[in-house]
Amino acid sequence: MDNTDLTNFNNKTPQVLVVDDEKILRLVLRRSLTKEGYKVIEASNGEQCLNICEQKLPDIVLLDARMPILDGFTCCAKLKDNFGSECPPILMITALHDEQSVERAFEAGATDYITKPIHWPVLRRRVRRLIESSWTMIQLKIANKELERLATIDGLTQLANRRAFDKYFNNEWYRLAREEKPLSLVLCDIDFFKLYNDTYGHQSGDDCLKQVAQILGEAAKRPADLVARYGGEEFVVMLPSTDIQGAIQVAETIETKLYKKAIPHSGSLVSDIVTVSLGGASTIPSVKSSPDNLFSEADKALYQAKLAGRNRIVHVSY
Repeated sequence: MDNTDLTNFNNKTPQVLVVDDEKILRLVLRRSLTKEGYKVIEASNGEQCLNICEQKLPDIVLLDARMPILDGFTCCAKLKDNFGSECPPILMITALHDEQSVERAFEAGATDYITKPIHWPVLRRRVRRLIESSWTMIQLKIANKELERLATIDGLTQLANRRAFDKYFNNEWYRLAREEKPLSLVLCDIDFFKLYNDTYGHQSGDDCLKQVAQILGEAAKRPADLVARYGGEEFVVMLPSTDIQGAIQVAETIETKLYKKAIPHSGSLVSDIVTVSLGGASTIPSVKSSPDNLFSEADKALYQAKLAGRNRIVHVSY
């Protein structure tokens, strides 16, 4: 890892926080580390270190064990408590050589430990290795979060997928049961979508799905609302803390926006533009019942909407 590598992560220069009450040692460390390509900031005691880290976390902390006001061991423990998994690596630098002090440093949460007088080649390697390891872990966390996000997103419409819906639906059911607040669902099915694909082709069908998905997202826009692609041309809108009248309003908004969009559908048997059938259901959840019951009622309402000729809203409340 050369100096060029050090500045490649998010286009930033790694920042080292040197914490030591000896001004001359801080100066020597600053000069040495600056030559290595680091940005160096300083603190003369543990309290200053904590204040600096509250403002912005460095990429590594070089921490002396014996300092006034707040010693390095206590400071190290507080850094781990305050920042948890976000805490940067902590390299203890101290004149204490005894085994008990080393054990105390690691018990406080130190990542590594070197003793004074400082052996500069060792310090440079330790600092470089700890920063590189820390950045690798950060990149891994970012990649894992992205994988988690992708696992819950429908690739075509960018809405939540069925897996995400099932998890959120279950969680909201029991939360609203405790709060004794209503929960509503609106199931949405694009009318004669197979005929749309047959008429315009599957690529146009995908574009249609994306346009309908966008309309659904615009209609259910509160932070707690969730719009998901449930499968094929079927979508579900979950509306926490919303009664049946609120669900009807959302369903009507979907119909209105879709009508204004006027996506041509010459193969439809009910209109010359794309329409949807909507089934809504609402209840106050109970721990004695299952969220599946609400979904089943919304599904029955959707079926009734299709049976009655499609391009309409049917709703129930129980």
